[in-house]
Amino acid sequence: MSVHVSSPLTVAFQGARGAFSEQACRQLLGEDGVELKPLERFVDVFEAVASGEADRAVIPVENTLAGSVHENYDHLLNFRLPILAETRVRIVHNLIGRPEAGFERITRAISHPVALGQCLTFFKQNRGIRAESHYDTGGSVKTIMEGQDPTVAAIASSAAAELYGAKILRPAIEDNHENFTRFVLLAREAPASPPDGPGQLKASIAFVTKNEAGALFKCVAAFALRDITLTKIESRPLRGRPWEYMFYLDFLGDLREARCKNAMNHLGEMTELLAVLGCYRSAEQPETV
Repeated sequence: MSVHVSSPLTVAFQGARGAFSEQACRQLLGEDGVELKPLERFVDVFEAVASGEADRAVIPVENTLAGSVHENYDHLLNFRLPILAETRVRIVHNLIGRPEAGFERITRAISHPVALGQCLTFFKQNRGIRAESHYDTGGSVKTIMEGQDPTVAAIASSAAAELYGAKILRPAIEDNHENFTRFVLLAREAPASPPDGPGQLKASIAFVTKNEAGALFKCVAAFALRDITLTKIESRPLRGRPWEYMFYLDFLGDLREARCKNAMNHLGEMTELLAVLGCYRSAEQPETV
């Protein structure tokens, strides 16, 4: 979904221009009135919004193949920047070279480790090309264009190739075309109510159960008893408390609705900590190409 922008906004994201996070920014906020602020680390993105250096942030939280971006779930709880919206980006990895490069000359391919891990079949079929880690997909294209070596390629989006004037040597080299990443839009403060638009209302929360038998079952039952659909649940280790866990949970519903209020009140009675991370419109799945 796209969120209406009434005034120019500075939007932070991790990576360089041309990263898939930039595409998510465009899907969420459009082209007009948006100033992009690429940063190297995820924590830098959160800090930029928390400090007022940026108005919004767009971060990935999970991928259909690689799973959750655990670091960002930890940051969501630690920084408490509310989720305003979400979108899903179809991830297409391309082998990209300098304008004078030819595929037969490529000996190295650089990209983010997750992207490299999603192109294992390509590397198996092309054993003369060595995979090397880079901090970002879009940044890997920038790096090869700033260098002078036509034997080094990057793995990134077609938008990155176009942005930096590079050439796609092999398109769509990812192992699985059902490859999507879910991104969320963050701000310093939550709106008074979720925006209107398509998609069901969805809430993201985090909680810590009491350390007793059946605790998680009872927590989940607070939603099941009220016919509330859960769309995600995941545990993360609690720092300083070995073998105890924080749970992240998404469910469909409006936090202002009676059954959701009752579920949250019920959950609060059974947990040591309960935090709302956001209430927003769920995104529709993009089409596979």
